[in-house]
Amino acid sequence: MVTISLQNKKTSTKNRAKEVLTIGRYFKKKFKEKIYKVPISISGFTCPNIDGTVARGGCSFCENDSFSPNLQEKKPAFKLNPRTEQNPFLERQLAQLELQFNATKSRLENKFGTKKFIVYFQSFTNTYAPLETLKALYTKALSFENVIGLSIGTRTDCMTDEILDFLEELSKDKEIWVEYGIQSFYDDTLEKINRGDDSANMLKWIKKTKQRDLKVCGHLIYGLPDETQEMMLETLKKTIELKVDSIKFHPLYVVKNTLLTKEFKKGLFTPISEELYIDTVVKSIKMLPDNISVQRVTAGIDNSTLLSPSWCKNKHQQIKNIREALLKEGLRY
Repeated sequence: MVTISLQNKKTSTKNRAKEVLTIGRYFKKKFKEKIYKVPISISGFTCPNIDGTVARGGCSFCENDSFSPNLQEKKPAFKLNPRTEQNPFLERQLAQLELQFNATKSRLENKFGTKKFIVYFQSFTNTYAPLETLKALYTKALSFENVIGLSIGTRTDCMTDEILDFLEELSKDKEIWVEYGIQSFYDDTLEKINRGDDSANMLKWIKKTKQRDLKVCGHLIYGLPDETQEMMLETLKKTIELKVDSIKFHPLYVVKNTLLTKEFKKGLFTPISEELYIDTVVKSIKMLPDNISVQRVTAGIDNSTLLSPSWCKNKHQQIKNIREALLKEGLRY
């Protein structure tokens, strides 16, 4: 009689599992080596949903200066928008870009032996500025040694044909990604979270971006107010239909100093459970075509600003739980 240990059975299951196309695997397949994203946060960038152009206060889950007057005092009053006639802080922003890139690049090289990078303009809305400022920042980022491309986080209501023209030109010899915060394709939900944008506009600009052969990553949030699992999966379905290239999944958690804080404290909002979140992410990944990569399966914050849910405090444990749930479905993340 042959006895098979549980460890061997687990290893066997893992070996038989189908690999999920992660962004790392996508890059490795395309460039034959590991590519790391270097996150950048440039001062002076904001959002039309914060500065009053389309709304005030930002999205309901966004912690920003409107709710943190002490933070506001420490930050420069200068904020960009597309109508800004002059940008006296451009040289400072370019220096900031270079300083942040070099610091992160050095850490990645020392820790992982990384040789190639993508500069990721991450914080706030990174197309919400005059075109000449964007051209200067993007061109500077692409001039750094061993940078093979850009990833630009933004909103669909902050994209223009002129910006797409420039990005299309850059994409002729660089890897150019546009990361759009979709969150949901339900207009009722978008109104509830004070998004300041609607589904029709998101559809319009994502389609336009794809028509330029630019890479698109869609950010989806699961657990938005009053959304069922069916609604979350319907948003994913519409995102897939747009032929995006990649997806990021986020759970909605409550932090201090947001519009959502008030709703949560009044008992008007209950965060998604870990069980439902994991089940929805697993179902989502099973729905993805083989050519759509996954850039993120969860998010969390391990500090005193987190109010709820507590399971969002440990992102590494979340990822482990999601990996195990996917493995049971024959998928290896």
